[in-house]
Amino acid sequence: PSAGVLLGATALTVGLINTAVAPVEAQEPLSRVLTVTGEGRESIPATLAFVQLGVTAQGENAETVQQEIAQRSTAVIELLKSQNVDKLQTTGIRLNPQYDYNGNRPRITGYSGSNTVSFQLPTDEVGTLLDDAIAAGANQINSVSFIATDSALDVARDTALQAATADAQDQADVVLQSLNLSAQEIVGIQINNATPPTPRPFANRARLETAAAAASTPVEGGEQTVNARVTLQIRY
Repeated sequence: PSAGVLLGATALTVGLINTAVAPVEAQEPLSRVLTVTGEGRESIPATLAFVQLGVTAQGENAETVQQEIAQRSTAVIELLKSQNVDKLQTTGIRLNPQYDYNGNRPRITGYSGSNTVSFQLPTDEVGTLLDDAIAAGANQINSVSFIATDSALDVARDTALQAATADAQDQADVVLQSLNLSAQEIVGIQINNATPPTPRPFANRARLETAAAAASTPVEGGEQTVNARVTLQIRY
């Protein structure tokens, strides 16, 4: 019986020893990664103008006001069609009563209305066309904004992205060289979208009450700038 107990104890001891000396798996070294973000921008001329203009009128009764607006709007639209403007469309039609609030009850004193249209054309043609539209019957310019063509924007996006990528690489080179390190490979790329520029405004609800100007309205489209950001993750 004593021998049996001794053998059992020996087996237990061996089992404990085997568990204690089991090999431990080696952990992989952590990767060293440098993250840098570069910026790029490209300016291009705004060669297209987006215009919103219209006709407004006031009168004692709704029919008179509407007839005047329709007559003058027709003349303006015919002019715009003859000039082959792009994206011509009606953007608003309005006819509202005007009230006199003096006294116990509001009283209608007349009506006011408007008809507005929008269209697109080359920037260098805007000044002359605005003058012609006023002569045809338009008496309200809601806005004029300037944009670049789609093809020019596409090229500008590519150029801005290339500049942003080069900027990120230059930053990484400076940092690594100053620490006596060297880049091994790019392990991550993130493009923070080359944002299209906001159209550049020229006028905001400018009202023109005269029939036409003595000289052509001067218009300068200016430039638009496309911005891009690129983030690189570089193993070193």
